[in-house]
Amino acid sequence: MSELPVLWQFTASHYNEKARWALDWKGLPYRRRSLLPGLHVPTIFWMTGQKSVPVLTIDGLTIADSTRIIETLEMRKPDPPLFPADPVARRRALELEDFFDRELGPHLRRAVFDAVLGDSDYACALFTQDAKPLARRAYRTMFPAVRLVMKIDLGIDDERAALSRDRVARAFDRLESELQPSGYLVGDRFTVADLTAAALAAPLVQPPEFPYAWPPSPPDAAVRLRADYVDRPGFRWVQEMYRRHRGRSLAEVRAA
Repeated sequence: MSELPVLWQFTASHYNEKARWALDWKGLPYRRRSLLPGLHVPTIFWMTGQKSVPVLTIDGLTIADSTRIIETLEMRKPDPPLFPADPVARRRALELEDFFDRELGPHLRRAVFDAVLGDSDYACALFTQDAKPLARRAYRTMFPAVRLVMKIDLGIDDERAALSRDRVARAFDRLESELQPSGYLVGDRFTVADLTAAALAAPLVQPPEFPYAWPPSPPDAAVRLRADYVDRPGFRWVQEMYRRHRGRSLAEVRAA
């Protein structure tokens, strides 16, 4: 590769963590370009015609969506693999990736944002970790407007947040029911299914190996949300996957 791949990301986002983890698992040097939620839209829309991150630029290609990023990485650097070699196991791993992408990711995001967006200082500290001081101050000033847009865009209200909390609990039920005697979701080794489930649960579990620090003094609602899961096997499994497999990163980090 003539130039380093660039991952356009949010620091705290679990879908972005899914892509980061895949790049780090593959041992690929890359650059992280951290954007500010809400203010990222012009940059990403210009690049991709849509507004979601992560976006990976690699060898002249621009790839949006964490699942498509992992597919691309698996084709370009098969080792160490994330897709099982056995066709049946591979199909199962991809089915579980899709399930957690649909049933855990968006609902945990809504539940967590519902819990933290009301605390402007905490939310801004969470979202601006790679930002320069001036950008942090400006973002904090405009955050009430950003918060309103985020709540509308993500459908965050009391009713839908309650529904999402229920869906997160059901996703954890599925996670725990799928665990094999090996401790993994498919077969006896770490696959895309494990990476996806663990990465998407990270904002709830907050494993120490997550590449960005969680701000101190979270809102009470966020503390209660996490407390509902700390004794669950799935919570401990996420911690274990991070401990075993998150590993070291070759990323260069800078704000966009």
